[in-house]
Amino acid sequence: MNANGMMRLGDRLNESRRRSFVGRDGELRRFGRALDGGPDAPRVLFLHGPGGVGKSALLRRFADEAVLRNRPVVRVDGRTAPADVQGFGRAVRPASQDPRTVLLIDTFEDRGHLETWLFDECLPCLPDGTVTVVAGRRAPAPVRLADPAWAGLLDVLPVTALDPAESRLFLQRRGVPEALHRDILAFTGGHPLALALAAAATATATATATATATATGKSPGPDATVDWSPGQDVISALLRHLVGDPPTRDHWAALEVCAHAHITSEHLLRALLGEQGRELFGWLREQPYIETTSAGVHPHDVIREALETDLRWRDPDGFADLHTQLRQYLLERVRTATPARFLQAVGELQFLYRTDGFMSDTHRWHPYGLVQDLPYRPGHEPAVMELIRHREGTDSARTAAYWLARRPEAFRVQRVPPGEDVAGASAWLKLTAFDGEERDPVAAVAWEHVRRHGPLRTGEHISMARFHVGRGTYQRPSPVMDLVLWRMFGEIVRDERLAWTFIVMRDDGFWDQHLLHCDMRPVDTTVEIGGHRYRLFAHDWRPLTTASWLAEKTDGMLGAAPAGSAPADGPGGDAFVMTHAEFTAAVRSALRTLRRPDELALSPLRNSRLVRAHAMPLEEVLRNAIHHLPLERGGEKSHRAALAAFVEGASTQEAAARRLELPFSTYRRHLADAVERVTDILWRHEIDGTPLRRPGAQSAG
Repeated sequence: MNANGMMRLGDRLNESRRRSFVGRDGELRRFGRALDGGPDAPRVLFLHGPGGVGKSALLRRFADEAVLRNRPVVRVDGRTAPADVQGFGRAVRPASQDPRTVLLIDTFEDRGHLETWLFDECLPCLPDGTVTVVAGRRAPAPVRLADPAWAGLLDVLPVTALDPAESRLFLQRRGVPEALHRDILAFTGGHPLALALAAAATATATATATATATATGKSPGPDATVDWSPGQDVISALLRHLVGDPPTRDHWAALEVCAHAHITSEHLLRALLGEQGRELFGWLREQPYIETTSAGVHPHDVIREALETDLRWRDPDGFADLHTQLRQYLLERVRTATPARFLQAVGELQFLYRTDGFMSDTHRWHPYGLVQDLPYRPGHEPAVMELIRHREGTDSARTAAYWLARRPEAFRVQRVPPGEDVAGASAWLKLTAFDGEERDPVAAVAWEHVRRHGPLRTGEHISMARFHVGRGTYQRPSPVMDLVLWRMFGEIVRDERLAWTFIVMRDDGFWDQHLLHCDMRPVDTTVEIGGHRYRLFAHDWRPLTTASWLAEKTDGMLGAAPAGSAPADGPGGDAFVMTHAEFTAAVRSALRTLRRPDELALSPLRNSRLVRAHAMPLEEVLRNAIHHLPLERGGEKSHRAALAAFVEGASTQEAAARRLELPFSTYRRHLADAVERVTDILWRHEIDGTPLRRPGAQSAG
């Protein structure tokens, strides 16, 4: 209130800020300790953190606490205070008049060149009872913490994002519907400015929907605001406030690399941006919104999301190029990484696909070193056997003991430091025909599948991932399971003679969609061991290299509807869901009628996701699948056979064989291979929801 007792607008603003303030209990306790005084209490608190993280709001809260204790407050803002020693000194001077004064210096990064003077000359001249709080984007120079004179007198507090509970309370106080909290928290990562912008955007959208409903007389409905994603106004405001204006386009490029990669090293920047990567890496390390780890640097979550969203919006082709470059770089790192760096390299490669609709549901990319993945040693046997026996029963443990005796190198154990106890175990068995068939019922099913669908050739083997057991979590997502899944994928990438992979999971449906998305298809036969049923998910890696497979996944992530999601009502309504066996039969029939439109129009595939979700004629989809055959290893012969039989329309198979100058038996073999490969190509795209375009056609942006 003013001198006349009248309420001022500023009073209402302060009250509103007080009501919306959440969290920061630890910082408030440390400030209270400084106010309490005492010989061991700090005299200077230094808050540091990226822009928009809430430093200014915390200073205002400190001012309120000081006023409640009847202590005078002096505020200095680095944005407006003089930049020279004399001028800044005049701004601070009022704090020297009363030993009970609280001096609050905000936005000190704008006057960072005065840090040495502030600590060496200015603050030592203040009365001993003065409490000073300095807030800036950068932490004080290390020399401050190393100076024994400041020990106990200087308290450095990093200001970080709000935790999930605090973030939800923040949104509740801003009136954001609870249905939107999850999406908003996923984007903001608890960053206060991002939360505030999201809340404001939600309020605007809600007001617009209400006004429209009033004008039209139609209710917006209960789901009108259920989905939330950051609009470009939110993204632009965040980047402007948090990142500002980097010096050059090369610095922007370094930021975009840092946003898309999990961890950015100097070597990565040099590989993508040339020798200037060394200088750019040094610049990144200096930015207050960039965090440093033992492996490199990465941005705060909200910065990462804002940069990525902005790039995908304004330059989708540039984003696709960046993703491709990173994928190629990280794929090579997986192939060449030392054992100590192997899983980290795999995790960084898989991080590129975190937005594909499945990866983020099953992976968390926990800090490196949280869980250790170690080779099996004989001393681990009691713990490994106890884990498997406890989760899978005696019969499964007996089978594990059989493989431990024959393939101890196939087993890995996981532990959580600093403890030495085994927290998880798994096996990656490399088998040649027909290892384990007589002793392991799961291996027997795998080998039967191989006999029927793609026998091994000379020098080839299969891999079987088994006994994934995490203590407490079993096969559910966890830091242990992350490493297990990463090792599976890394082993596939590095194995040049691998024919088939079989991943064995408890048959409870949890992993079905994730593995289908990864083109691991369930075999027809399940296995019951010790009262538990298990399912094998299989993939033949010979038709398509892992590099080409990842390229397909990139196309799906960048240009198609979210993988695994049911297509929205498209032309003609919902897609018809078929089993794999039904789909296979439909493909065989459709290929035979490809040149007869009236018969092709009766195919069940006309209601498939491939056709309806992308409004593509079935004939075009089938022809595109055939034209993908030359891209596969050994697919050229199959392509020629398919063209002769289905596209060019030979009158008989004998005539097609003569046209290709092949023995009839050889032609039949090539044609059968073509049909199986085409079915696989179509099924991959049906499961992923990605459009099947002709090779070389422009992808949807």
